[in-house]
Amino acid sequence: MNELKPKLFDCLKDYSGKQFVRDVISGIIVAIIALPLSIALAIASGVGPEQGLYTAIIAGFFIAVFGGSKVQIGGPTAAFVVIIYGIVASYGTDGLIVATILAGIILVIMGICHFGTLIKYIPYTITTGFTCGIAVTLFVGQLKDFFGYSLENVPSDFLPKVAALVKNVSLINPKAVLVGLLAVIIMLVWPKITDKIPGSLVAIIITTLLVKITGLEVNTIGSVFGELNSSFPTPKLPNVTFEMVSKLISPAFTIAILAGIESLLSAVVSDGMIGDTHKSNAELVGQGLGNIFSGLFGGIPATGAIARTAANVRNGGRTPIAGVVHCITLAIILVLLMPLASMIPMTSLAAVLLVVAANMADWTSFFHLCRTAPKSDIIVLVLTFVLTVVFDLVVAIEVGVVLAALLFMKRMSDTAEVTGWKYIEEPDVMPGEQEKLMHVNKAIRIFEVNGPLFFAAADKLLKINSKKYTKVIIVRMRAVPAIDASAMRKLRELIERTRKKGIQVVFSHVNEQPRKVMEKDGFIDYVGAENFRENIMDAISFAESKL
Repeated sequence: MNELKPKLFDCLKDYSGKQFVRDVISGIIVAIIALPLSIALAIASGVGPEQGLYTAIIAGFFIAVFGGSKVQIGGPTAAFVVIIYGIVASYGTDGLIVATILAGIILVIMGICHFGTLIKYIPYTITTGFTCGIAVTLFVGQLKDFFGYSLENVPSDFLPKVAALVKNVSLINPKAVLVGLLAVIIMLVWPKITDKIPGSLVAIIITTLLVKITGLEVNTIGSVFGELNSSFPTPKLPNVTFEMVSKLISPAFTIAILAGIESLLSAVVSDGMIGDTHKSNAELVGQGLGNIFSGLFGGIPATGAIARTAANVRNGGRTPIAGVVHCITLAIILVLLMPLASMIPMTSLAAVLLVVAANMADWTSFFHLCRTAPKSDIIVLVLTFVLTVVFDLVVAIEVGVVLAALLFMKRMSDTAEVTGWKYIEEPDVMPGEQEKLMHVNKAIRIFEVNGPLFFAAADKLLKINSKKYTKVIIVRMRAVPAIDASAMRKLRELIERTRKKGIQVVFSHVNEQPRKVMEKDGFIDYVGAENFRENIMDAISFAESKL
């Protein structure tokens, strides 16, 4: 149960007033960083700007209090934008709430079932492929607001969206472009001045004041979304139908997997920064609770945010109290300052997300994999990337994982081999025994089995055959680490076939896992325990005694 115990409880044992001050300062700074990102990500996801703050406040609180990391900061992230936008377009806000709650339940179950370590089995090629795909989709999704297009409806699918933007170039607003470019320049230059205040916040403040003072005709949050709700959210259950739930299971599972991967990756990164070890299963439970309550309070999917978590560490945050202070600060901003957010230009928020998209894509790793990885890995990488961009993240992850699993099984099958054994000098054989190994009676055939024997490689056991003068077959299994039911069936077929020919089968050096499977299957009793020998010399001596 300690693996599910929140890190907050561990931190409170020796908590000091000095650390409390550091956590408060860090929490306030991180809240300032999260403010523009939360609003921008919510708008990019197709929901209201205040829903981004609801998510950062509610989900961030539960992730901090019940999670398995000391310094994790939770909230909306760019990785979810594509899938959220698709869910809202197809099922509306109620559908998004249902998917978010379902994803939270899945994450809690994963944590309770100790699946935290299983996230590592998602191949690096898939995470790189869909991360770069999300970055491209997010980047293109911001071009409408960045260029100030006066389009009523833009297609949600990638290719039709690009076609619509190219076709309507004449509708670009030059004033919006200038404001957006100014925001980008500020974000690129500001870190060289100081990293204490986020460049995104400075860019939004300066461009908002510029638009307000000069009266430039550009879209703002207020002109697009109307009056913003500054009240604290109250829990609300969506209109749920069984049909909606069944359709949203797949997107919810994708959200859960993505949240698990991103949050645990963020936790690993922060562990290295503070010299700690997170509890992966507690982190999944915290992420799950965060998403459940985010959905109930009208928020969107959330996960651990790597950039905000790193900022928390850099500013002195060392316990989940910093994450709680970050949530409280955002709640105060929501209640007192939210009306001011209506003046923020849409092109400025788009500029913030263009920079986020450019930074989140690891193109160096992408092209390095394309140059150096095996062809099968390149196929998984490129296919995941293309499916994420052209279709959606759900399809990309499903196809990518299945394809990666199939290719992995093929590789494992290729490593398994059954060959006729020929003596080569072996270090574990005594000098006096080498002569005996070099001149084995021709009535004894020896086969060496290498690699794991599972369903994809089981047919290779058919290579074990006999000749007219064969009386005993020795199957040497010292290099077989594991075996499954399909291989057991083939071994039974081998015994049946050899018995019809009057040939005895002896097994040499069966390892622990294969032996347990054979015992459970009843195979050892079926063959006879005396036919299982410790090593090749013992097996040959036994075989000779049977001639």
